[in-house]
Formats: sequence, C-alpha cells, structure tokens
Amino acid sequence: MVETIWQEFLKIVSQEVGSRIVETWFKAVHLVLWDSNAKVAYLHAPNDFVKTWIVTHYQDLCKKHLARLLGEESIKVHIAVEGAQDGQFTIVAARKLDHATNVSSSSTKMPLTVPSSKHDKIALVKKKQKKPAHVTVYTFESFVVGPSNELAFSAAYAVAQNPGMHYNPLFLYGGSGLGKTHLLYAISAHVHEKSPEKVVYYETADRFVQNFIQAIRLDKMAQFQAQYRRADVLLIDDIQFISKKEQTQEAFFHIFNLLHQSHKQIVLTADCMPRDIAGLAERMRTRLEWGLVADIHMPLLETRMAILKKKAEAYSASIDDEAFSALASYDFSNVRELEGALVRVLASAALADCAVTKEFIEKIIKPVVRVKETVDIASIARTVCRCAQLNLHELRSSTRTKELVVARHVAMFLMKRMTDASLREIGSFFNKKDHSTVIHAIEKIETKGKKIREISLLIKDVERCLEERS
Repeated sequence: MVETIWQEFLKIVSQEVGSRIVETWFKAVHLVLWDSNAKVAYLHAPNDFVKTWIVTHYQDLCKKHLARLLGEESIKVHIAVEGAQDGQFTIVAARKLDHATNVSSSSTKMPLTVPSSKHDKIALVKKKQKKPAHVTVYTFESFVVGPSNELAFSAAYAVAQNPGMHYNPLFLYGGSGLGKTHLLYAISAHVHEKSPEKVVYYETADRFVQNFIQAIRLDKMAQFQAQYRRADVLLIDDIQFISKKEQTQEAFFHIFNLLHQSHKQIVLTADCMPRDIAGLAERMRTRLEWGLVADIHMPLLETRMAILKKKAEAYSASIDDEAFSALASYDFSNVRELEGALVRVLASAALADCAVTKEFIEKIIKPVVRVKETVDIASIARTVCRCAQLNLHELRSSTRTKELVVARHVAMFLMKRMTDASLREIGSFFNKKDHSTVIHAIEKIETKGKKIREISLLIKDVERCLEERS
C-alpha cells in the first residue's frame, strides 16, 4: 500500500520538477509508514546527503503531494536515514495492509496506522545500547583498496580479526584525508561485530591530552589510567599531537606498556613515521616501531575512480566512466577533497537539472582546482634528480657511488609505485637488459630503505615535488 502511494507520488513529482530530479534524489527514497493519528509520513533515505538535500529543497513538495494522496489537508513528513536509530525506536520495515485499495490521482484517504502491539507486521525495535555512528558507516567493506593503501588495509583487517595477535602495535601514517581514520573506525566496527564483549576505545590524541589534563586537575589519575587499561583494543588517532608533552607521553607510555604486555591490540595513526615525529621521547618512538609501520598515500587514478564510483553509488547517482575519469584527473590533495568535489558536482547537476558529463565537470571543477599532470617514469626521474641535486645522465648511468645508487633505487621504487610502467620498461629507462635490477632496488627500499632517514626524506621530498607540480 505505502509503496503504491509512493510510486504515484513519484509520477506527480516527476511531472512538476522533472524526471532527472526524481532520478537523482528520490529514486532510493521510500515511504515506509503513514501514522494517520499523528498525521506523519515517514520516509527512509539511503544516506545523510540525500536526506539533507530533500529536507532543504523538497520538504514542502513532499508535504503537499503526499497530503493530497493521503486525503489530508496537511501532514508532517519525517525523513530518516535507513537503519539509523531515531528517538525511542527504529523503523525496520513497512507494514503491509491486508485490505489494500487502488491509489489514483483522485486523492483517496488511506488510513494506515502505527501498530500498537508486537503482533503487527511492522517491527518497532526498542533502542539497544547505542553504537557509535562509525560502526555502520566506515567499514572495511566501504574502504576502497589500491596500491597506495593495500598494506595498511591488510594489516588493519588482520588486527581486527585477531586483536593482539599480529602487528602490535600497528602504526599507520600518511597525509590528512587519505583513510587512516576510516581504518580505525573499520577496526572498531569489525571487532564490535565479531566480539561484542571486547572493550574498544577510539580516541584522538588531542582528546587523550584533554582527558589527561582534566584528570590531573581533578586529582583522578588512578581513574584515568584504569579507564584506558580496560581496553582490549586501543585506537589512537593523530598520535603526533602528544609530542613535546612530556607528562602526557609518560602517562601514555605506561598505558602502552601494560596493554602490550597483556597482548591487547594497539593501533595508532600519525601524519609521519615515528622517527620523524619531533619532540617524541626515544623510548616512546622505539615502542611505536615494535610492530608494523604502514603508510597510506594519495591513490593513483584507477583507485581514485573506484572511490568516486563507490561514493556515487551511495548517493544513487548515475555517472559514466568518462565523467569519473575527468573528475579523478584533477589535482586533489587527498581523498576527502576528491569526495567533496563529487558532492559539489552532484549538487550543481541537480540544481541545473542536467546530466553529469565530462564537460559539466570541467565547468564546475576547473575554476577551483587544477588538472593533475600525468606522472610518468621520466617526470619521476627528473624530480629525483632535482631533489638529490644530480643530473639525469648521472642517474641513468652505471656509476655506483652511494649517492647515485640511493637516488636510482628511490627512482625505481617510485616509478613502480606511482605509474603503470612495467618492470621491464623501468629497467629499459635505466639501460638495464633485464628487470632483475629493478626488483632488487624496490625490495631494498621496501625492506630497509624506508627505515633510513636519508632515504625516507628523499622519498618524501620527491613525492611532495610531484604533488606540487603545476
């Protein structure tokens, strides 16, 4: 019954605002319940973005046409995100009436009622212990994996499967907006689902510092320490913010030791490697490196397209591959900016009532961001030379001074990671007859190179220069 009403509503709205608006914003929305006593129509939206857009732009439209179809002068419309808890209950499914009547545009009154007993067909579930919002939003399933984050993802999943058994601590580092926090939330969600009896603490380092200061001020250090020591899984975001805070580091040091000795899982994130966090005590630094250190960097084009497709799918938006490719080609600093650009494009397309095409994206995005230059093996080689103060002839030569070998290995490593070039193509660029030298260079950097400060700094310099190119 409610579905019949909703389909009739969509036809009417389509005639008034256009089929494209309906396709973009109403396709994944459903009427799930009509409370004839309170005169409230309950709608479910697939996500917060769609909900907010409809509330902002089409709330009155919904009230007007649903009221007419339901035979009322005026009604209220309540929109919730599907599956989200709201007030005292969660609406799980819509009631099916036994005596359905046909709905036409002649506004026949439909007295649907809220069920009053547990035997009614709509399920009203009492709210249980509230779960954190990220439990159903940021999961391993919603994380898009690519070469730029594959190690971090695999390690995060491994510790979520068996906390305290592998990679303890797990240290994830990379720039802002690349997915570190998403992985922490995913670990929390997975552990909560798999082992609900386990105590999982997620906290930002900044919040940890605030709690520590408050504990000192209120003379509650014992309670402060006890709270964190209860954790089976401790997740701390942006751990670099405890640097240069000696007392906070001391408190965290003791919590870390106790949890680690008890085989409790510790996962930390930062914007750089432990060795590069200024103002971090040496004993703390070494402990952060006890387990696995994995980096996350800006994804390549293919992964960026996959991220956009997944996000568009969540918004029930239809975009072709050419448009995805055009948007992914712009020079965004991180994934958050990339996703924000998609939202901007979708909103602009809805307001203009037009399709999302390559040309439309250029019109909306080009004025505010630049097109990302293609990174190829030649551009990487030139950038390595500039950062290492070498010339290209030296880099491609067979000379084996320490300085040249390091630069050459870094170049080969980045060429493999940042381009689609084959090992043979990379070897050919360096005048090598086979690609065994390239494999050796990549393995050296992956196993030992990143731990050597000189090499890790060169890699960072080259990556930054490539990102800053105009």
